[in-house]
Amino acid sequence: MQLLEFFFGLATASEVAYYSYIYSVVEPARYQRVTGQCRGAALLGSAAGSLSGQLLLLLDGVRLQHLVLATLATAAVASAAPWFLPMPKRSLFFHQNPGVQEKPGAALLDQAEDSGSAAPPGGQAPPAVCSSSQTGGCGGGLAAVLRALLDDLLRCYRCPSLLAWSLWWALATCGYFQVINYAQPLWENIRPSQAHHIYNGYVETLSTLLGALAALLVGHLPVSWSRWGEPALSLLSLLMALCVVAMVSLGNIWLSYSCYVLFRAVYMLLITVATYQVAASLSVQRYALVFGVNSFVALLLQTGLTVVVVDSAGLGLDVFTQFLIYGGYFAVISVVFLLAALFKLASRRRCTRQEELQSHEGGPQGGSRSESVAL
Repeated sequence: MQLLEFFFGLATASEVAYYSYIYSVVEPARYQRVTGQCRGAALLGSAAGSLSGQLLLLLDGVRLQHLVLATLATAAVASAAPWFLPMPKRSLFFHQNPGVQEKPGAALLDQAEDSGSAAPPGGQAPPAVCSSSQTGGCGGGLAAVLRALLDDLLRCYRCPSLLAWSLWWALATCGYFQVINYAQPLWENIRPSQAHHIYNGYVETLSTLLGALAALLVGHLPVSWSRWGEPALSLLSLLMALCVVAMVSLGNIWLSYSCYVLFRAVYMLLITVATYQVAASLSVQRYALVFGVNSFVALLLQTGLTVVVVDSAGLGLDVFTQFLIYGGYFAVISVVFLLAALFKLASRRRCTRQEELQSHEGGPQGGSRSESVAL
């Protein structure tokens, strides 16, 4: 299992590199479509794998070892495909399109923050800019490259809305990975496979397909995410917490299956919104940079949570207690964004009161000036 997790980590890192490659070979106007296609392909592939594995186990009586060999074969085929992909002709972070007017990166972030909402589906992405890499030099060596990337990253996270969505991205993805990684041991404890037929593959297929459907519906939801983002994150994170707790509270396998399907669908909905909101606030060069940092922070948090809760070096809790902790984890996320929503509401009311007070104080002064001029 340790060897398996090691190679899984390499595969996760290559996935981030793959998305960076995709963004470097397509035009910015097609970013949204390409992102949806890549996410949809991954979800459909996961659904197909879950369904085929379940059918092979139930209908043909295939052993689990044979499924491992089938997985190895498909991975070998997938590893051969990149050799036929065209090489990128530009750097993702240090390329400037000719004829494009330069814009400072901070202005792009401020513009996205002031607009309050992402571009409509099918709209064009922001123009490519070289941002801080222009000042630091695109060919100044590794130190200059790392310094430019760090400056870009710090500038990105100064945008409040981007920071909020990125924070939820990292926190929720950490908990999501823990739930999907340990759902199988939980179901084994609730309904042992040695004594009953198991339908885990069907559940994975259904949850993945509903997640893909939820991701596709994001572009058609008439929701102002800039206004209602924090309340929605708080409410839906609470729903995810209730789903995780319900998976273990009654010990019923069908209730556990249902809550798992709902949990994954809600996460896919929110992570698609988070991806869209973060991308709408970024220039082309920062797209993969922020995505990669968010994913890296999520994996770091997951590692720490695994060591503390699951590993024998930490608490080494049983799977039922683990899921109760994961439910509490999502409840904490819900409280954090509830407080953020209340703070944002209080800030808006304070600004409104100040504007009303200024207009009220300016009225009599303006009238006295006009009277003095008339006199």
